[in-house]
Amino acid sequence: MTRMLDKRAQLLLKTLIGRYIAEGQPVGSRTLSKHSGLDLSPATIRNVMSDLEELGFISSPHTSAGRVPTPAGYRFFVDTLLVIKPLDSGEQRQIEDQLHPDNPQRVIQSASQLLSQLTRFAGVVVTPRRRAVSFRQIEFLRLSEKRVLLIVVTPEGDVQNRILLTERDYSPAELVSTANFINQHYSGHSFEEVRQRLHRELHEIRQDMMQLMSAALEAGNRAVSEGSEPYVISGERNLLTAQDLSQDMRRLRQLFELFEHKTTLLRMFDLTLQGEGVQIFIGGESGATAPEDVSVVTAPYKIDGEVVGTVGVIGPSRMAYDRVVPIVDVTAKLLSSALSKP
Repeated sequence: MTRMLDKRAQLLLKTLIGRYIAEGQPVGSRTLSKHSGLDLSPATIRNVMSDLEELGFISSPHTSAGRVPTPAGYRFFVDTLLVIKPLDSGEQRQIEDQLHPDNPQRVIQSASQLLSQLTRFAGVVVTPRRRAVSFRQIEFLRLSEKRVLLIVVTPEGDVQNRILLTERDYSPAELVSTANFINQHYSGHSFEEVRQRLHRELHEIRQDMMQLMSAALEAGNRAVSEGSEPYVISGERNLLTAQDLSQDMRRLRQLFELFEHKTTLLRMFDLTLQGEGVQIFIGGESGATAPEDVSVVTAPYKIDGEVVGTVGVIGPSRMAYDRVVPIVDVTAKLLSSALSKP
């Protein structure tokens, strides 16, 4: 169907979508005549508009003579007509300056906030998928009789704490001895790997130490797993002021329900992991229950060459794609660089 569009119709559609993105008002033939650069009569423009409407690329929102793009129109626009602008040097520096590899979780949070600040929409970063929950070091601290604080340090430097209720009272010396044994023999392994090895090495470990270690493994695994959110989202409140969304409370509720359902949002962003570069999903294209006038712009990021997560922006379909696409693209590339080994 898209092949039926000649150059003149494509230019008028591009002009219409450009004006609508810029102004948020239905676009009429007079505006198209002024901004398209084509020397066409109003009657000719109206005929082309009528053809575009029959193809499902534009629609009339009400009795106004103007037209607005449909999801199909946006789809054709981003696939065929979109010209990407280079990212402003100041914005590029801003992203580079804030994505330091000193703390992976902080870098991910910063990336989400930057996406939101630069686009004025919601910025999302799906955190790296953990193959196994591992630890670098653990410590025990006696709080009182039969109450021990477990401190877990991950390979990334994150710290998680859990209180263990033990079957007997352990002395500080016993706690230090057990922690040293675990760190010496099992540091760098996942809790599940350690659990399996313990079953094979039972004869080497005293029974009372085994009880403490089993409790620590279970609590440690839970602590580190719970400590890692599947994604970080920033700037949801920006969508409350987005003109196209703020005028329809039903759509806003639908969108915020999407944010609350982690599984649905993750499934939507998982689509990006299978592709290369920036991808744009308009309305229900992502398979999620997103309103039809919401778009998601995403790109995968890598650690040491392997795709591990996704960055993206969620906003109204009436967004400046030529500006949002390079922001998402550069953020994904710089996040990959910050998280990869030097």
